Amino acid sequence: MADSTPLLSQPNSAESQSTAPPLEKYHPSLDSTIERCIGVFGWAQFFQTLLVSLAWLFDAQQTFISVFTDAYPTWHCTTHQHGCNSLSNICHLPKNSWAWDWPSYTSIISEWKLECSSSIITGLPASSFFMGCLVGGFVLATLADSSLGRKNMIFLSCLTMSLSSLLTVFSTNIWVYSALRLVCGFSRATIGTSALVLTAELVGKRWRGQVGVMGFFCFTIGFLSLPAIAYLNRGSSWRSLYLWTSIPGIFYSMLVHFFVRESPRWLYVHGRKEEAVATMKSIATPSHSSCLTWSFSEVSFQEERCNNGNIFSTIKMLVQKRWAFRRLLPVLVIGFGIGLVYYGMPLGLGNLSFNLYLSITLNALSEIPSSLITILLIGKLNRKFSVLAFSTLSGIFSIMCALKGEVWTRLQIGLESVSFFSCCTALSILLIFTIELFPTCVRNSATSLVRQAVVFGGVFGPMLVAEERRDGVSSYGVFGLVIGCCGLFAVFLPETRGRALCDTMDEEEHKEKAICNGEGDVLA
Repeated sequence: MADSTPLLSQPNSAESQSTAPPLEKYHPSLDSTIERCIGVFGWAQFFQTLLVSLAWLFDAQQTFISVFTDAYPTWHCTTHQHGCNSLSNICHLPKNSWAWDWPSYTSIISEWKLECSSSIITGLPASSFFMGCLVGGFVLATLADSSLGRKNMIFLSCLTMSLSSLLTVFSTNIWVYSALRLVCGFSRATIGTSALVLTAELVGKRWRGQVGVMGFFCFTIGFLSLPAIAYLNRGSSWRSLYLWTSIPGIFYSMLVHFFVRESPRWLYVHGRKEEAVATMKSIATPSHSSCLTWSFSEVSFQEERCNNGNIFSTIKMLVQKRWAFRRLLPVLVIGFGIGLVYYGMPLGLGNLSFNLYLSITLNALSEIPSSLITILLIGKLNRKFSVLAFSTLSGIFSIMCALKGEVWTRLQIGLESVSFFSCCTALSILLIFTIELFPTCVRNSATSLVRQAVVFGGVFGPMLVAEERRDGVSSYGVFGLVIGCCGLFAVFLPETRGRALCDTMDEEEHKEKAICNGEGDVLA
């Protein structure tokens, strides 16, 4: 197994020349050149990766905001006539016998008088958001690989998401509100993917895992900020939540446009060599910036089929190449199982006998140790075993949440927190794993497809939670079984820890064949 030090840190040594792959015998590869020039992590790279990672914060806020804006408000009896009590169905009571605990404008349910509407109507905004995520993921998945690039994809997605969220403030009914949530979901579909890939391509492989986890940590902060904002505005209109989260997102989009650099890998793969050199000079440490001009003049590289104008060609390549499809299918299955738990568990907290604000806060807090553990250990963690272990652990504790009895009921929130923590860790490692499994030409598309599988799993979460409320079928039991079974597919994936990133399908295929022939240590 190759170590995690930058490639070709001593490019002129005899050792590095003798162990170079056959393709690099006379000309260095793009990956080795990038490693030699920006393999050392500097302050410019830190600023770039931090600024890009902040996109996750606004993504998290829009993903989970409906937990509070669309919540079913609490109510109380104004008279004990007509049999009114805390267990009554308010739809069967006269309107003058009960009242909301808070003003009606604190939730869309009370403001638009949806308390007696069907679950299809009340759940329409959340369903519309996830449907928008699914459609946006498939429509926009390859734009960051083909025409727009990583930076422009983040800028346009964040700007459109924030603007649609701002327009949500002016919604007059459930239908307009749901339509705007659909647009918001469509817009944010590729934010996390593009941010994750861009941060990974701005640094050397030694720091790839650490900067990737920065995004997950920002997502946690965004998730954690929601209960705080909601609690501070608990007597105000639900519209205030959208104001507090959309306006900062618009300002952030401007920062991305003016200060974030495009991926040098993406620029070079698409024939924009001068821009790639300029970008690397701006982020390289002073001691390494001088190597760029002569290094790129000797790079042996072909553009292959990356820039052919058909945005769906990358997905086609993933399916047609046998080695790529053998990797794509397992990560999609694993992503589905993780997504069911990741998005379903927070929705199911309302079924537990615990305060909603506190339980959401505990779930958000559980992502912090998950991110920290991944940051500290990603360089040492075996990707395949880690995904398998954490998904299995999440499944076990989720099933334990479904057990009946007074003792288990008291332990539910603790068991749920451990399960959610394990799920978050599995998701973080899976996304980094996916980046390392696929070359630059299709990396953003492959990662986006995995995120879509995660979202697709999340679509079924609300259904299971609603089924538990109606018929008592334990959603947590189903969550545990699904993530446990899906995690087993990790055994079909190759290990990628310490391996260099490839840039073309042919290069990755060459490395795959070399590993099968026992030459993996040389190519790593």
